[in-house]
Amino acid sequence: MASDRLRMYGGVEFRAPRLVLGLTGWMDGGEVSTGTIKVLADKLAARRIAEIDHQGFYLYSFPGAMEVATLFRPHCRIRKGIIREFAFPDNAFYGAGDADLILFSGKEPNTNWVDFGDCIFTLCRQLHVKSIYFIGSVAGLVPHTRDPMLFCSVSDAQMKPRFESYGIKFSDYEGPASIITYLTTRAKENEVEMVSIVATIPAYVQGPNPKCIVAATRRMAGLLGVHVDLDDLQTTADEFEKKLTDVVQEQPELAENVVKLEQDYDNEIFSDMGDLKHWLHQKGIRLD
Repeated sequence: MASDRLRMYGGVEFRAPRLVLGLTGWMDGGEVSTGTIKVLADKLAARRIAEIDHQGFYLYSFPGAMEVATLFRPHCRIRKGIIREFAFPDNAFYGAGDADLILFSGKEPNTNWVDFGDCIFTLCRQLHVKSIYFIGSVAGLVPHTRDPMLFCSVSDAQMKPRFESYGIKFSDYEGPASIITYLTTRAKENEVEMVSIVATIPAYVQGPNPKCIVAATRRMAGLLGVHVDLDDLQTTADEFEKKLTDVVQEQPELAENVVKLEQDYDNEIFSDMGDLKHWLHQKGIRLD
């Protein structure tokens, strides 16, 4: 039961808070999902206000090769023969009262999605949350020199015009589902609106992607009407992009493919401009 798994600590006052979710796992490519939550929590000085107990939600001893099994096991740190750290998955809610935001960073559960969802929606009821946002990321045909494209799915069709006005496209997908899709299907019955926003990031870039994290954070802050200063992180992101470009230029075949990705990306963006593109062409300004 949610009452057994959800631990509320309080300590932050809210008016009509929004909940923003980030999860490790399937849709955390480039650490954009959890990275965005971390940036927002740090910049807004959010405090831990609740958590979901890990017990009963995860598989730890998963059969198979080490590359697969390592994704399921708890994290540990051993130094000079002494165990310094042993950590089960942490599912924590952080409150930023001034911004009227609750930020959740956790790990997608392997089992008992119903109970995990009950914990999320129980917190929503207790803290009067009426809107849930998820930010995630997946690998796509996006060049590292451009910002990630955003796609979304919503819990209610009446929400679509709002996100369409932000230039966010709607997802077309069929295949294995995530816990986020499950939560979205339950949102309406729990009197909450929910949107899942997924950024497509460069498939050829491995590890944390500072550029995409900053871009996703900026878009989320804009959607939420929250001001955060990202100048320091933007500098890091620019340096990351430059170093990556230098590496790409050393590999002619990859560099050629990146140029093609840039052309496809720009053509798709410009094709969405509709009347503006036509007007520019009339003025003798071509975008293709």
